[in-house]
Amino acid sequence: MTVLAPPLRTQKTLAPLPAWPITAILALYPLWWALGLGVLIFPIMALPMLVMLLKRRAGGRRLLMPPGFAWWGLFLAAVVVSVAALGVDPPGTVAEHASDRLISVGYRLTLYLTMTVLLLYAGNLTETELPRRRLVKLLGWLFVVTVGGGLLGMFAGSFEFTSPVEWLLPQSVRSKGFVQSLVHPYAAQIMDLVGGDKPRPAAPWGYTNTWGNNFCLLAGWLVVAAWASKRLGPKVFAVGCLGIAIAPAVVSLNRGLWIGLGVLILYVAFRYVLLGKLWIIGAVAVAGAALLVALLASPLGDTVNARLDNGKSNGVRSFLMERAIDGFLDSPVIGYGSTRNTIGGRNSITVGESASCERCGNFTVGGNGQLWQLMFAHGAAGTIGYLGFFLYGLWRFRRDRSPIGIAASASIVTSFSAMLWYNSLATPLAFMVLAFALLWRNDAGLVGKRALKGDA
Repeated sequence: MTVLAPPLRTQKTLAPLPAWPITAILALYPLWWALGLGVLIFPIMALPMLVMLLKRRAGGRRLLMPPGFAWWGLFLAAVVVSVAALGVDPPGTVAEHASDRLISVGYRLTLYLTMTVLLLYAGNLTETELPRRRLVKLLGWLFVVTVGGGLLGMFAGSFEFTSPVEWLLPQSVRSKGFVQSLVHPYAAQIMDLVGGDKPRPAAPWGYTNTWGNNFCLLAGWLVVAAWASKRLGPKVFAVGCLGIAIAPAVVSLNRGLWIGLGVLILYVAFRYVLLGKLWIIGAVAVAGAALLVALLASPLGDTVNARLDNGKSNGVRSFLMERAIDGFLDSPVIGYGSTRNTIGGRNSITVGESASCERCGNFTVGGNGQLWQLMFAHGAAGTIGYLGFFLYGLWRFRRDRSPIGIAASASIVTSFSAMLWYNSLATPLAFMVLAFALLWRNDAGLVGKRALKGDA
């Protein structure tokens, strides 16, 4: 007997939602970066998205919620409740009044709410309004932008300029380091990690670590977009872009990026092997051999060896990880509401670096990885809610064997490894929720197709 499943969501059953807010963010991101808007474009565009969702709801149309959204609700509640602990100064941290921490807390809360709106909006769009294939192409385009920014950082590491938004701000405001990171475009961060100052690609994502995180989150979408095309050109372009991307990925000296790519490749290969497509093993082997030859035949191999031999950040990360765990144990349920600055560093209790102690100074507890920030700032409630949402999504959509499904789940899996050393706000989390939205919409589309076929 035929069992009818829910029909496909179409323009007829849902109030129309325009795709331009999401399209504008993704397609024009280089422009926003150059204007000095950068990550600020997400909350700016979230306002019209929220208004249109509310109008749709007020019009009597049902607002669809993603599977497992209760977990995300728990996370948001924990972020709000943990503000009650802002006035507490954990041992070994710089004492501040709670009001001094409200700006950073408000910024993070705004971005978390922005990502919630982005998730709901992207998930409620229909195939008529924003086809999944088009969203995949937009994400693949941003990987091309990431590679372009990496090349800019390699060959013009000192490139920077004053953005229009920066010009409009008072000098007292735009001179602050946090504001600079938001509105001042630059190609690379100049750091001494392997002997001498070297540019590490950052454009257009603001920080080298964010650049590396987004590199991993977006790489799969270029492949999916190219192989969805029937033409040879996009495939050749994708292979060429991935080949060129090796250089800035290595020059970034970003070990987290290297590990993330390994996780990404292994996960995708595992999923394809489960599908019986054993050719993926040969493809990975050939790609690995080609990469090895490229490293041995070029100065890139020396760069990798130099970075592996110089783990200057290891001690700092271990120090901050220990402080985050200590803080979690002291306030395990709701955390401390935000990050804290340590009194000194791992080598000294003095505040501020000096010529004799470059490792001294304040470090940010919770600034060295999303996992540690969740544990320290929002306790078990926030950590469980955040992880629970994405883990439930992976489990809920585990049977999605489509290229979009595998790429989206691979993106989320990669983000879990990145949580150990990267923070997710703002763009990495945006790409994570868009991957979740694609899984969600893909599942709805597959259900609809089965219904149309009359499958049980």
